[in-house]
Amino acid sequence: MAIELVRGARLFDGVPYAYAAIARGSDLIFTAGACPLDDQGRVVAPGDVSAQARQAVGNLRITLQECGAELRDVVKTTIYVASSRRDDLALTWNEVVSAFEDHRPPSTLLGVTVLGYPDQLVEIEALAVVPIRQPA
Repeated sequence: MAIELVRGARLFDGVPYAYAAIARGSDLIFTAGACPLDDQGRVVAPGDVSAQARQAVGNLRITLQECGAELRDVVKTTIYVASSRRDDLALTWNEVVSAFEDHRPPSTLLGVTVLGYPDQLVEIEALAVVPIRQPA
């Protein structure tokens, strides 16, 4: 199963992500927001959006693996950053893009007021697809 990332011939081509993704014949995976928590449930690196983005992506990767998927199977992300500073959004975006390497699914990046855990600055949710599993 392949994901077709749609760039859009009539839209601005300078954006660092696809405008849409098409996945046919697949099972959908909806993740909860991946938070920057360590294995003890503590928020890592208070005040550091880059470190929190790396941890959140790492936790997202683990969640996807538990579902039989990888980052390459993601068709859409939503990235929340508890900041009103564009620099913080850009730092977070750069960490996420780095983890996804050349796979650039559609994404929404938002600055929000507050997230669920004390000192939490980043949260990433994803929609992924994997080939339909045949019954055994």
